[in-house]
Amino acid sequence: PSSSAEIPTVDYTLLASPGSGETELQKLHSACKNWGIFQVVNHGMSPEVMEKLRGEIEEFYELPLEEKMKYGGDGEGYGGGRVRANGVRDWGDRLYITTNPVHLRRPHLLPQLPSSLRDNLETYIQTLKALASGLLGSMEEALEMEANEMAAKMDDGLQSVAIIYYPPCPQPELVLGFTPHSDATCITILSQVNGVGGLQVKTRDGSWVPVNILPNALVVLVGDILEVFSNGLYESAEHRVTVNPDKERISMAFFVNPKLEAEIGPAASLVMKNPPCRFKTISTEQYFNNFFGRVLDRKTNLEALKIDN
Repeated sequence: PSSSAEIPTVDYTLLASPGSGETELQKLHSACKNWGIFQVVNHGMSPEVMEKLRGEIEEFYELPLEEKMKYGGDGEGYGGGRVRANGVRDWGDRLYITTNPVHLRRPHLLPQLPSSLRDNLETYIQTLKALASGLLGSMEEALEMEANEMAAKMDDGLQSVAIIYYPPCPQPELVLGFTPHSDATCITILSQVNGVGGLQVKTRDGSWVPVNILPNALVVLVGDILEVFSNGLYESAEHRVTVNPDKERISMAFFVNPKLEAEIGPAASLVMKNPPCRFKTISTEQYFNNFFGRVLDRKTNLEALKIDN
């Protein structure tokens, strides 16, 4: 991809409709192989709900700090930016909530949010859960995996949402909205809630390009787990967020992962057709323990799983 190129777009309605999905399936396959990122349109998430959510999220972040701190917590809930590799600080506040499996939800988070925000967020979560399931089914088909090989690991898997607020930054050269990294997830679905850009992706030739998102589109990122499942056929996207000196930016990330008892490793059907096996197999729990034990930096999490063939 060249520096000026637009990231690929996939039409979910076409992808999901029998008979007319073949070209869309090829588009999806090519985007995951060559970019690790694509935008999806006609995805079923209503613009009206998104507009309501935007207003409610803005109201939430305008609450006094002590109000927001009621949603604080260890690793989950409300918190400020973190210091990353090389001492660079993330510029932004976040509200991070585990949404699935439902029994893992924290009682002081989603249930306690203002009712309108909670209801719209629940609609958002359920719509994206269905979208993620449909996209993963299409990816399984595009990769020519055995039927349900990936779905078996992903059904009722770990899912969470992060709502990130980046205030205007007077000295944008001193911070990054978010440090360069690939996601530890299977896939991540992003929404640019208030339409202010800042997301950049590293293309396969090593240059950083801004991601220009169509109105109402959602962005899907291939995560490290999908790179492992696909035995390297799909590559996770390294991305970062730059800050804006004048405007606030709000984004939402929906993280889609396997269930805790699943194993993360290359799909047997793919290794059989296309050896060698490029990654080790470990439990989902061990995978995330390793991930949270490292400083978030580029693709170091994935590197640790590679088998040196």
